Amino acid sequence: MNCEKCNAVIEPGEEREHFGQVLCEDCYMDVLSPAKACDPWAVYTAKSIKDQPGAAQLNPTQENILKILEETGGVEPEILAQRLEIKPADLEREIAALRHMEKLRGEMRDGRRVVRLW
Repeated sequence: MNCEKCNAVIEPGEEREHFGQVLCEDCYMDVLSPAKACDPWAVYTAKSIKDQPGAAQLNPTQENILKILEETGGVEPEILAQRLEIKPADLEREIAALRHMEKLRGEMRDGRRVVRLW
């Protein structure tokens, strides 16, 4: 059986149903808990704990995102996902976390959505 969203192969018994769609676990989690880039409480929390001992550090994917944005000056999310070789849903989660830390932001350039450094 295949996921109706990402077409990944699903082992028998591992499928999840959501509004009539058969989904893999990853797509099911994305549907139930979508990434939110604009979350004032998350921004407040990230800013208030960033200097605390043991505060969250950037993961390798987040570091690579910031490096690519520094090199390019900003890029469309689709291109960024291709360069990082990750799924768009995974990129959205990383972008949301970096947005909460005020490390990057989105903007419109020539009618295109672009992610750039803060």
